[in-house]
Amino acid sequence: MTTASLESPLLAHSGAVPADGLDAGVAAHYGDPMREQRLLEQGLAVVDLSHRGVVTVTGPDRLSWLHSMTTQELTALAPYTSTESLVLSPHGHIEHDLHLVDDGGTTWITVEPGTAPALVEWLNSMRFMLRVEVEDVTASYAVLGEPIGNESLPAEKEDRGVIAWRDPWPAAGTDTALYGDTDPHPAAGRAWRELIVPRPQLIEEVGDRHVAGIWAAEAERVNAWRPRVGKETDHRTIPHELDWLRTAVHLHKGCYRGQETIARVHNLGRPPRRLVFLHLDGSGHVLPSEGADLVVAPGERPVGRITTVARHVDDGPIALAVVKRNTAADIQLLTGQVAAAQTVIVTP
Repeated sequence: MTTASLESPLLAHSGAVPADGLDAGVAAHYGDPMREQRLLEQGLAVVDLSHRGVVTVTGPDRLSWLHSMTTQELTALAPYTSTESLVLSPHGHIEHDLHLVDDGGTTWITVEPGTAPALVEWLNSMRFMLRVEVEDVTASYAVLGEPIGNESLPAEKEDRGVIAWRDPWPAAGTDTALYGDTDPHPAAGRAWRELIVPRPQLIEEVGDRHVAGIWAAEAERVNAWRPRVGKETDHRTIPHELDWLRTAVHLHKGCYRGQETIARVHNLGRPPRRLVFLHLDGSGHVLPSEGADLVVAPGERPVGRITTVARHVDDGPIALAVVKRNTAADIQLLTGQVAAAQTVIVTP
């Protein structure tokens, strides 16, 4: 399945400018990203996320099987209750973030663009004799994002063919840990969901609503301190570094791949890096690129890297970054010639 084969029909929308990189295949914006973000904040717009992967798991053993391999408690998951779970490497590094909701017969999962085939391949390698079936249905289903509360009722699927996943971020789970002290969390009360719709009905589902580009959604995500696989993660990221235990990790469930790292760092140590929120100096014309190094002073060795950069309609240029844990929290950082003021997310 190629990216080109899944290019969104909403790219034909007036003013659409294609995104690139991880978000290729959908629109970065539709001509006015600041207005689009304002409409999104007001609940008047929908975001095209049709480049995300969609995976289904069916069979009577599906929830207990997924429970045994991922970070979240899933055995008692009620129908139409949304949750989030991570797939970790044997060393506890983040590989996949599963946006997961079960409708009583099928577990629906959305994942980052381009990652569904790898997830399906790994899941199938773990099936053994269990009664489960895994399918990559990205070619048949598309995802839309919208800032609406959890109105995901069974009737949505029965009447409209729509499944809805409500993002739990930043509400803490029942048996987890927080790695940030900010209270209340800046995203408290955040209401965001993904609608999983039949791909041929994508335009129909949007209807006459305003459409916002991925830039608007990313600005809201950064402002909510919400990490994303492929952005805030690299090959050695563990959940503690991003305060991701809060919504995606149950600390006292059964054994799963990577659990030893989760328990060891939680009980005996501290994560080697930490996520920070940055206000960037916007007086210049150029913002730093994602992946740019962060330093304490010119010429010094990097203490971290920029992971996501956005322009927020109210807060201006903002970013998420990952820095060494012992980087002083009260100093200003530099990326190129741009000053970056820290706000602590994960406490040092």
